[in-house]
Amino acid sequence: MANIKSAKKRILVSRKKADRNKAIRSGVRTAIKKVYAAIDAKDKDAAASAVLAATSAIDKATSKGVYHKNYASRKISRLNLAYNKVFC
Repeated sequence: MANIKSAKKRILVSRKKADRNKAIRSGVRTAIKKVYAAIDAKDKDAAASAVLAATSAIDKATSKGVYHKNYASRKISRLNLAYNKVFC
């Protein structure tokens, strides 16, 4: 454990940021799972809304610095590709 006051604060701040990032990542993973579940169920309306929601969640996470922009772009691209393979 740190003895210096600034080091103690850094530990607290980094823990808080890690918890926030973990919650955001978990939300994105859940949104992505919903997309693939809707695609597997062949439910076009649910899949379309799930892709939109997942894209939004990924973009928000990227703007907050949780994900790299290339990672986010790749995820969104793969979601749209999976949707278009089945419904277009």
